[in-house]
Amino acid sequence: MRILALGDVVGSIGVEALRRHLPSLKKRYSPDMIIVNGENAGDNSGITAKSCDALFAMGADVITGGNHSLQNRDMFDIYDREYGALRPANLHPNAPGSGVYVFEKGKYRCAVISLIGNVFLDFAYENPFTAADKIIKELGIKHIVIDIHAEATSEKIALGRYVDGKASLVFGTHTHVPTADECILPGGTAYITDIGMCGPIDSVLGVVTKCSTDFMITHLRGRGMEIAKGPCKIQGIFTETDDSTGKALSIERFEIDDPIK
Repeated sequence: MRILALGDVVGSIGVEALRRHLPSLKKRYSPDMIIVNGENAGDNSGITAKSCDALFAMGADVITGGNHSLQNRDMFDIYDREYGALRPANLHPNAPGSGVYVFEKGKYRCAVISLIGNVFLDFAYENPFTAADKIIKELGIKHIVIDIHAEATSEKIALGRYVDGKASLVFGTHTHVPTADECILPGGTAYITDIGMCGPIDSVLGVVTKCSTDFMITHLRGRGMEIAKGPCKIQGIFTETDDSTGKALSIERFEIDDPIK
């Protein structure tokens, strides 16, 4: 199975940049499934119904979430009816929607699990390790992909190694900075700590630099977290797995410059 995963999409500028480059990525990798982390795809922080629809329309099969997944109420109905739109599985059980989606296409059947970390984040209702254990056991599927949306690199690495041999791919999101540690772990799980972002380069993680520095200096929101403008980068990974075992065969990190302003 050929899996394409795109890093955190930031604002409508990130959505449009991805729209421009997804056709070439499809041609290059011929993916069977496309996963996009979309929890920041709205312009006012979080994901909106409009940005979610745009990501599905351009070809995303699954949209994973994070700490901003439930920020906009217009997403609640979408989570409940559009099973490919995920919020973290280890949020409170009363949260709308689901954090698990079983993608089926032809001969392929692959479960995608969206999880959120505990370290330095106050969103998880259930520990991501015990949540992963329970979900994987219940699924009984060979092909499993986990997006661990977490702040601490140690927590992401630990989770990857914890489920090694039980998942086909574990990739990290949330920090918007791609890491250079892509590998196949001893048990056959492809792993990377962070796959980066699809968003504006001249920024602090997609946000206008002055907004971020002002907040870090004063601890006052001031102008808020305004999405930056200008050229973007498209960052993500491509993984191929063995059809019969679900074990990873390869993992490749990519980055595309989008100069259009």
